[in-house]
Amino acid sequence: MKTIRLTTAQALVRFLVAQKIVVDGRQEQLFPGVLAIFGHGNVTSLGVALDENRNKIKTYRGQNEQGMALAAVGFAKAKRRQQIMVATSSIGPGALNMVTAAGVAYVDRLPVLFLAGDTFVHRIPDPVLQQAETFSDPSITVNDAFKPVVRFWDRIVAPEQLLQSLPHAVSTMLDPATCGPAFISLPQDVQAQSFDYPEVFFEEVVHTILRPRADVSELDRAIKTLKQAKRPLIICGGGVHYSLAEKQLAEFATKHNIPVVETVAGKASLLASHQLNAGPVGVTGCESANTLAAQADVVLALGTRLQDFTTGSWTIFSNEQTKFIGVNTARFDAVKHRSLPVVADVRVTLEEMTAALASWCAEDSWSKLAQSEVAKYHSYVDGIAKKDSSKLATYAQVVGVADRLAQVGDYALTAAGGFPGELNNGWRAKSIDSFDCEYGFSCMGYELSGAWGAKMAMPNREVISFVGDGSYMMMNSDIYSSVLYGHKLIVVVCDNGGYAVINRLQVNQGGVPFNNQIIDCDVQNLVYVDFAKHAESMGAIAETVGSIDDLEAAFIRARKSDRTHVIVIKTSSNDWTEGGSFWEVGVPTTSHRKEVLKAGEEMREGKKKQRLGW
Repeated sequence: MKTIRLTTAQALVRFLVAQKIVVDGRQEQLFPGVLAIFGHGNVTSLGVALDENRNKIKTYRGQNEQGMALAAVGFAKAKRRQQIMVATSSIGPGALNMVTAAGVAYVDRLPVLFLAGDTFVHRIPDPVLQQAETFSDPSITVNDAFKPVVRFWDRIVAPEQLLQSLPHAVSTMLDPATCGPAFISLPQDVQAQSFDYPEVFFEEVVHTILRPRADVSELDRAIKTLKQAKRPLIICGGGVHYSLAEKQLAEFATKHNIPVVETVAGKASLLASHQLNAGPVGVTGCESANTLAAQADVVLALGTRLQDFTTGSWTIFSNEQTKFIGVNTARFDAVKHRSLPVVADVRVTLEEMTAALASWCAEDSWSKLAQSEVAKYHSYVDGIAKKDSSKLATYAQVVGVADRLAQVGDYALTAAGGFPGELNNGWRAKSIDSFDCEYGFSCMGYELSGAWGAKMAMPNREVISFVGDGSYMMMNSDIYSSVLYGHKLIVVVCDNGGYAVINRLQVNQGGVPFNNQIIDCDVQNLVYVDFAKHAESMGAIAETVGSIDDLEAAFIRARKSDRTHVIVIKTSSNDWTEGGSFWEVGVPTTSHRKEVLKAGEEMREGKKKQRLGW
């Protein structure tokens, strides 16, 4: 067998370069880039290997390890899991900074390859710089912190271990049933060690998307259940996007006359104008979708984890007799809440289901009810998005500007705070796959870093990031990254004086405003940030506007800009889109405040409507 002598780091990079994938009929790099912040744990070996291959795999300099890894998550989402970015850090704080981003990728079922430097296997210089020693187990380093939030974890303690570890990591990330982040720990001494690797290990491998088909008995049972339905409803989750099943979803819903509601991750699976799109469902959803959920007798759940924000903490499906069919590549998700599981790819399953259902379709009265309800939803959104110069702008009005001025291909992106609810309702998709709201982990800071990653993935689309002042303060340095690398974004910053949505939750559950809005904190100097000047200092074009009319004009200017354009507007901290559903949170059962006790009573009353399951 022919061999080639390489360091562990060189072999790792050469293997990544050899991995290809078929995307839209074209061969692409499976790993098109590496987001890196170098330190003593990865610069002297992995950094050298990346430099040697800089014409084959691009390396981007990150500003913050969490931010660059969140960019990798945003990239994976925009690419719909067809390509994977690598994020690498040194040991210690650099590695731990990436754990949060790994959690996002893990919860959202998105592939990212994490590579972190580690201490020396031989341990002679211990404790080394940035090493956190564990008294009872010297084999533990901070890299073990990744174990709960990755699908694959390994520490390479001998160069030849790459031969087994790397293929398993890639397989895990590409399998739709196990898709999520992979982590490989790279001790400094092992990175530098050489080994005679078989040349076959570096031969080009072309991957394709796996489309597992359903067990025949599971599919038959699902078909029989659907045929008995009088009021069927489709919930489409992120799995619809990852299966590239949007066309099949539209055809299936239309042929069988079944209304569709969307989760946050599944939004933009159907055009908002589609006659059977009944809107977003759940806590951040609308009344039309939740009304249908309450009346449905069979729910076809496509590629969704059925998170509490989707189910209203399991209160919106008020009919205890409602049957669920769970179509998911992961059996863990497919069987939730007594669902009839169909463990399979969404696209293939919809094709097989529609063939088996033949001419069966739901009654017109059910779809007409859906259309009547969704018309009320659109009327409500149009109403709250109207301009009103007599008071401070609301999030709904800000989203309304983007919604009115949106062009086909625009991609809206947000994460935590007030924007998930506002965009989930107010951004009405004019094109398929035009929305990313990181709401599985609800990670503040994703709004800017994730947008940078999305723009890497889609350089020809307009990526619009919606971010509140709280998230902006947590993580903003990738505005600089986007300028450095020419990844132009439109960023809309809503300044409502703090963590306004959590303040809303605090007050609505009987508490007093405390430590959320800056004005309610025990500060010595009440100072507010000039976000436009801050963004401008990082090379962005930036402006502050004073009204919705001014925002519209600024948005048009931003579309014409040649680099990231940040628009800042002060917004109300108290005006939010209503609708949605019950959401269970912990409210004290003992308190000196009668408002808290009342909120607790209401919470316990709401819990009586919960559908019990597992």
